[in-house]
Amino acid sequence: MMVSYILSISEYALPFLLVLTVLVFIHELGHYLVARWNGVKIEVFSIGFGPELFGWTDKANTRWKFSLIPLGGYVKMYGDADASSKPDESASAAMTEEQKSLTLQGKTVGQRIAVVAAGPAANYILAIILLSILHLTKGIPTFVPTIGGVAENSIAHSIGIVPGDRIIAFNDQPVTNFDELRKIIPASAGQAIKVQIKRTEKDTSQSQDLTLTGNMVKDGQPMSSLGITPSGEQIYRNAGFIDSITTSVKYCFDVSKETLKALGQMVIGNRSSNELGGILTIGALAKQSAAQGWIALILLTAVLSINLGLINLLPIPVLDGGHIVFYSIEALRGKPVSAKAQERAYTIGLFIVLGLMAVATWNDLSRFKIISWIMGLFN
Repeated sequence: MMVSYILSISEYALPFLLVLTVLVFIHELGHYLVARWNGVKIEVFSIGFGPELFGWTDKANTRWKFSLIPLGGYVKMYGDADASSKPDESASAAMTEEQKSLTLQGKTVGQRIAVVAAGPAANYILAIILLSILHLTKGIPTFVPTIGGVAENSIAHSIGIVPGDRIIAFNDQPVTNFDELRKIIPASAGQAIKVQIKRTEKDTSQSQDLTLTGNMVKDGQPMSSLGITPSGEQIYRNAGFIDSITTSVKYCFDVSKETLKALGQMVIGNRSSNELGGILTIGALAKQSAAQGWIALILLTAVLSINLGLINLLPIPVLDGGHIVFYSIEALRGKPVSAKAQERAYTIGLFIVLGLMAVATWNDLSRFKIISWIMGLFN
């Protein structure tokens, strides 16, 4: 039994490490490039933590390396106390002005914010690039204009639309996918409408074309929604370069919004923290996506890149968002947050991050029945 668990988990390792390495490299590359652009000296660029496995030193005296524990990475800048970019106060006190100018802390508040924000920004840029490539090559996913649900007392309900109907035209404008409906329906608020549908009889499988009419008005108020949902049958529509990018940006925004909403619901107790997933969950998703093909794997990579960028922007000390908060406070006060206050904040932030990791790990162990297997050893 133990061997089967180990073999099962090991199958997730390669796709997981592949995806994670790409995301971490891009994130840290964002920090690195903007830091170098602003004249900050970089001491270490590491993929992974712990002892170095192999690496090299470039002409700028930066050590590029792969480390033993492949669960993240970091860029250590000159004058930092550790990989979390916490300033080394004692080392800074002994530096000359010329040396201080090579540190992150020796830069303006705006430059420091740019360096810190560059990591999450790089993850969002990666996601937009990957999604845009998918949209240009495969098309933009959308739904066929077949009705899956009709809200009660909606405009659609009042004019006789039922689940299973396929809308083929709206106000004489041909409809081929659900995205087109989302664009043209709101413009008809308060107006008379004509909806042409194809209805298939369940018993005979014969279809007929019908024209339904009505008004986009309810209780004397103009309405901008029919009150319908798609059936779920997905298709891909062709997209140009600009459409691909704008759709990708909107997708990043929507994923970020929904993730923040879910986290907020967990914090206030309206949503279970059991939904959090850790290394094994991500590995399982990576394995599943790899098995489904390169499109699924690229889409997963894009979604994980969005979430990595978003999570790092959370205002938690030790994360990029926490640094941005400190620098913003410094900009408002005209002086840095005291070293003691930062130290306390870093400690609290570390406990928060470790706590989230512990919950995610516990969920993984329960989800993959490792906890039940361990308990079985004692029964």
